[in-house]
Amino acid sequence: MMLDYLTYLLIAVAIVIFFSSAIRVLREYERGIIFTLGRFTGVKGPGLIILVPYVQQMVKVDLRVMVQEVPPQDVISRDNVSVKVNAVLYFRIVDPERAVIKVGNYMAATSQLAQTTLRSVLGKHELDEMLAERDRLNTDIQATLDQQTDAWGIKVTTIEIKDIDINETMVRAIAKQAEAERLRRAKVINATGELQAAEKLVEAGRILAQEPQAMQLRYFAALHDIAGDKSSTVVFPLPMDLLGHMVSRAGSSAP
Repeated sequence: MMLDYLTYLLIAVAIVIFFSSAIRVLREYERGIIFTLGRFTGVKGPGLIILVPYVQQMVKVDLRVMVQEVPPQDVISRDNVSVKVNAVLYFRIVDPERAVIKVGNYMAATSQLAQTTLRSVLGKHELDEMLAERDRLNTDIQATLDQQTDAWGIKVTTIEIKDIDINETMVRAIAKQAEAERLRRAKVINATGELQAAEKLVEAGRILAQEPQAMQLRYFAALHDIAGDKSSTVVFPLPMDLLGHMVSRAGSSAP
């Protein structure tokens, strides 16, 4: 009687062990890569999965978007400036079979590939482009990464450059360059204003020359402005045409 009881107990334990090793439950964002005697036989999930113990094995894969931080990389720009750049990488698995079979560790492989690609792409650009055109550089890096990870069944959704660290010497040089650029723009704006003012004065002189009465009006306006000034010195403008008449008369009266 005792022997029968132990037999039933062992059978029950064996059944429990069998079902515990045979039954798997996968969540909505998980997939199971099934290997039967070492050979790939399919992708299953989500839901309840039943495996044949010791004959079938399952590798579970997460399909959610994963985030990896790319550690700081030493990058030499095209204009020979050394900077440290780090980034954040977002990717997800679109083909679980290739992600498990084609690469040994897709997480480590993607991280290493992101580091080398970051250095390679940024090294083709100058420092000004790195600082001012991050969106375009992010797109270039993402496209390059996505093309290489496609064979692994991985989709790189985006990569974002976080920080670009520059040494103190370069920071001071960039500040001087920015100050010089602002000074140059100020001089250009000032010269442009002087040119436009000169053009307007020439145009006004041409119009006044065509209408002598207009010149007299400008003369009276000048006198009005001087009369309103509180200065102790009063200067009366002398029209050039009046001066010309006086010179011509003096010349004609001379013997």
